[in-house]
Amino acid sequence: MGVKDIKTTDIVEFSSDPAFALNGEMRVIGWNSGAEELLGFTAVEAIGRRCGQVLQASYPTGEPLCSMLCEGRSCMAIGKKWAMDACQIRHKTGKMVTAGISTMVLSPKAREQDGSDAVAVVFLREANGIVKDVPPAMPLRIFTLGRFGLAVSGEGLNVDAWKRKQAAVVLKYLVSHLDRPVHRERLIELLWPDAEPDRGWERLKVTISFLRGKLRTGGARDETIKTVGESYVLRREAVWVDSDAFASLVSAGWELLKNGKWRDARDRFEEAKSLYRGDYFEDEPYAEWCAEERERLREIHLELLSGMVKCYTEDGMFLEASQVCRTALLSDPCRESFLRALLDSLINLGRPDWAEAQFTSWRRSLEEEYGLQPTQETLQIYQQLIGDRRGGTL
Repeated sequence: MGVKDIKTTDIVEFSSDPAFALNGEMRVIGWNSGAEELLGFTAVEAIGRRCGQVLQASYPTGEPLCSMLCEGRSCMAIGKKWAMDACQIRHKTGKMVTAGISTMVLSPKAREQDGSDAVAVVFLREANGIVKDVPPAMPLRIFTLGRFGLAVSGEGLNVDAWKRKQAAVVLKYLVSHLDRPVHRERLIELLWPDAEPDRGWERLKVTISFLRGKLRTGGARDETIKTVGESYVLRREAVWVDSDAFASLVSAGWELLKNGKWRDARDRFEEAKSLYRGDYFEDEPYAEWCAEERERLREIHLELLSGMVKCYTEDGMFLEASQVCRTALLSDPCRESFLRALLDSLINLGRPDWAEAQFTSWRRSLEEEYGLQPTQETLQIYQQLIGDRRGGTL
């Protein structure tokens, strides 16, 4: 067999490292025994899934790596190799595995000769100093949903180790005003409300300088934070923010769902779900400056869960739909639409007994914790699903 005759599938199959091939949609189209051993998924289970669904990787500092516009996807889209020294990958059992990632990206000519849909091969190996080939000016990735975090060029930035804690607060505040100038007096008032103006300004200058230095050292673009007169601006084109990507994915999912493309919609919703690791700036629970955005994103999260229920139901995935409904009810027990969808899913699973128990438990909790009773619509649906089966009344 000549070099030109070697196919992507051969490279994956005979690689001594765990390896898999991806198509342009970042779906797995080839999977070897090493990948099965490392991650626990068989080829049958892995092929057809998105890369992020089988890796579920995160930076060493905990922020999700496998999410929309992941650095690997961005690099491969422009034909660049990408590698990462070490990350955490989730095994099928839930156990986290430390591994390095490297890629081989096929040129357009190689793709044509290959005769398959493959655009790249991903190799996994023990974390041991892979040489990275990452474009030098990658956007700063900012994680606001759940634990606050930063990453750039394949590396997580250890914000918790920063000596000047105020620098993180400044960055969070600028994120909440993305692409909008924030006057220095507002930042001084936020950080040192009792400081004299001159003293507060001196402290802020030192804090901003420290913050810029940390971002620059980490590999972020120059002028990520721009000075405009007496204000500072976090430039949108220099960063990627998970909450922005999350909201965009949910919106795109609903648009697809309205057009009857529920499987494409499900992909968007599942990507969005992977980004929502918790409330917006959950480590700032009492900060008024992020409270409104936190509530907005909570509502979008419930919209996401509603969309997922519709997609799973359409595909006959009633177990998955019921799990999403339970998640939504834990977040907001008063959302009766999720209770009704849960009952319907359990009935379709052939478990009316589970549906009856779920309704009884939910109704008791609603009355004890909120002093509320189910709406007439919910009672009627329950009667149709359960009451008629028992021949009784509520």
